[in-house]
Amino acid sequence: MGKILLVDDDPAFTRFLAAYIADNFPLLEVETCNNPMSALHSIKVGNYDLMLIDLEMPAMDGLKLLRFAVNSGMDKNRIVILSGRDADFLHDVCPMGTCLAVLNKFEARQKSVLDMVFNSLTRKAETA
Repeated sequence: MGKILLVDDDPAFTRFLAAYIADNFPLLEVETCNNPMSALHSIKVGNYDLMLIDLEMPAMDGLKLLRFAVNSGMDKNRIVILSGRDADFLHDVCPMGTCLAVLNKFEARQKSVLDMVFNSLTRKAETA
Protein backbone atom coordinates (compact mmCIF):
# COMPACT_ATOMS: atom_id res chain seq x y z
CA MET A 1 0.00 0.00 0.00
CA GLY A 2 1.31 3.49 -0.86
CA LYS A 3 1.58 5.71 2.19
CA ILE A 4 0.94 9.48 1.97
CA LEU A 5 1.31 12.18 4.61
CA LEU A 6 -0.88 15.24 3.96
CA VAL A 7 0.01 18.30 6.05
CA ASP A 8 -2.32 21.29 5.74
CA ASP A 9 -3.79 23.58 8.41
CA ASP A 10 -7.20 23.57 6.69
CA PRO A 11 -9.18 20.59 8.06
CA ALA A 12 -11.84 20.91 5.34
CA PHE A 13 -9.19 20.64 2.63
CA THR A 14 -7.46 17.65 4.24
CA ARG A 15 -10.81 15.85 4.64
CA PHE A 16 -11.70 16.62 1.01
CA LEU A 17 -8.37 15.46 -0.43
CA ALA A 18 -8.15 12.37 1.80
CA ALA A 19 -11.69 11.36 0.75
CA TYR A 20 -10.84 11.98 -2.91
CA ILE A 21 -7.77 9.76 -2.66
CA ALA A 22 -9.66 7.03 -0.77
CA ASP A 23 -12.45 7.00 -3.37
CA ASN A 24 -10.24 7.11 -6.47
CA PHE A 25 -6.99 5.44 -5.37
CA PRO A 26 -7.97 2.76 -2.81
CA LEU A 27 -4.47 1.28 -2.64
CA LEU A 28 -3.15 4.53 -1.17
CA GLU A 29 -3.28 5.18 2.55
CA VAL A 30 -3.48 8.83 3.64
CA GLU A 31 -2.49 10.17 7.02
CA THR A 32 -3.58 13.76 7.58
CA CYS A 33 -2.09 16.32 9.91
CA ASN A 34 -3.53 19.81 10.42
CA ASN A 35 -0.71 21.03 12.62
CA PRO A 36 2.76 21.24 11.07
CA MET A 37 4.42 20.98 14.49
CA SER A 38 2.75 17.63 15.18
CA ALA A 39 3.74 16.49 11.69
CA LEU A 40 7.40 16.56 12.76
CA HIS A 41 6.98 13.35 14.76
CA SER A 42 5.10 11.64 11.93
CA ILE A 43 7.88 12.55 9.50
CA LYS A 44 10.55 11.11 11.79
CA VAL A 45 8.80 7.79 12.41
CA GLY A 46 6.74 7.38 9.25
CA ASN A 47 7.93 5.74 6.09
CA TYR A 48 6.01 7.73 3.50
CA ASP A 49 5.99 7.23 -0.24
CA LEU A 50 4.72 10.79 -0.71
CA MET A 51 4.26 13.96 1.32
CA LEU A 52 1.84 16.73 0.39
CA ILE A 53 2.66 19.92 2.30
CA ASP A 54 0.77 23.22 2.37
CA LEU A 55 3.12 26.13 1.78
CA GLU A 56 1.56 28.63 4.18
CA MET A 57 0.68 27.45 7.67
CA PRO A 58 0.91 29.06 11.09
CA ALA A 59 3.77 28.06 13.40
CA MET A 60 5.82 26.49 10.60
CA ASP A 61 5.62 27.12 6.88
CA GLY A 62 5.78 24.36 4.30
CA LEU A 63 9.35 25.16 3.23
CA LYS A 64 10.62 24.62 6.78
CA LEU A 65 8.68 21.37 6.95
CA LEU A 66 10.14 20.35 3.57
CA ARG A 67 13.69 21.01 4.83
CA PHE A 68 12.97 19.05 8.02
CA ALA A 69 11.64 16.11 6.01
CA VAL A 70 14.64 16.08 3.67
CA ASN A 71 17.06 16.38 6.61
CA SER A 72 15.22 13.45 8.22
CA GLY A 73 15.86 11.27 5.16
CA MET A 74 12.81 11.88 2.95
CA ASP A 75 13.66 12.12 -0.75
CA LYS A 76 12.79 15.65 -1.95
CA ASN A 77 11.40 14.05 -5.12
CA ARG A 78 8.64 12.51 -3.01
CA ILE A 79 7.39 15.86 -1.69
CA VAL A 80 4.75 18.07 -3.30
CA ILE A 81 4.16 21.63 -2.06
CA LEU A 82 0.56 22.83 -2.29
CA SER A 83 -0.63 26.43 -2.12
CA GLY A 84 -3.41 28.77 -3.09
CA ARG A 85 -0.86 31.10 -4.71
CA ASP A 86 -0.36 31.51 -8.46
CA ALA A 87 2.23 29.50 -10.40
CA ASP A 88 4.70 32.36 -10.87
CA PHE A 89 4.88 32.99 -7.13
CA LEU A 90 5.21 29.29 -6.38
CA HIS A 91 8.04 28.79 -8.84
CA ASP A 92 9.88 31.80 -7.42
CA VAL A 93 9.58 30.41 -3.90
CA CYS A 94 10.32 26.80 -4.89
CA PRO A 95 12.59 26.70 -7.93
CA MET A 96 12.76 23.53 -10.02
CA GLY A 97 14.57 20.80 -8.12
CA THR A 98 13.39 21.92 -4.68
CA CYS A 99 10.79 19.15 -4.59
CA LEU A 100 8.78 16.91 -6.93
CA ALA A 101 6.19 19.59 -7.74
CA VAL A 102 4.69 22.87 -6.58
CA LEU A 103 0.96 23.04 -7.27
CA ASN A 104 -1.92 25.43 -6.78
CA LYS A 105 -4.35 23.33 -4.76
CA PHE A 106 -7.44 25.13 -6.08
CA GLU A 107 -6.68 25.09 -9.80
CA ALA A 108 -8.47 22.25 -11.62
CA ARG A 109 -5.67 21.74 -14.16
CA GLN A 110 -3.21 21.10 -11.35
CA LYS A 111 -5.39 18.22 -10.12
CA SER A 112 -4.33 16.21 -13.17
CA VAL A 113 -0.70 16.45 -12.00
CA LEU A 114 -1.66 15.10 -8.59
CA ASP A 115 -3.65 12.33 -10.27
CA MET A 116 -0.54 11.34 -12.25
CA VAL A 117 1.43 11.14 -9.00
CA PHE A 118 -1.33 9.11 -7.32
CA ASN A 119 -1.54 6.76 -10.33
CA SER A 120 2.21 6.22 -10.17
CA LEU A 121 2.01 5.36 -6.46
CA THR A 122 -0.89 3.02 -7.13
CA ARG A 123 1.09 1.13 -9.79
CA LYS A 124 3.98 0.82 -7.34
CA ALA A 125 1.62 -0.44 -4.62
CA GLU A 126 0.14 -3.04 -7.01
CA THR A 127 3.55 -4.54 -7.67
CA ALA A 128 4.67 -4.52 -4.02
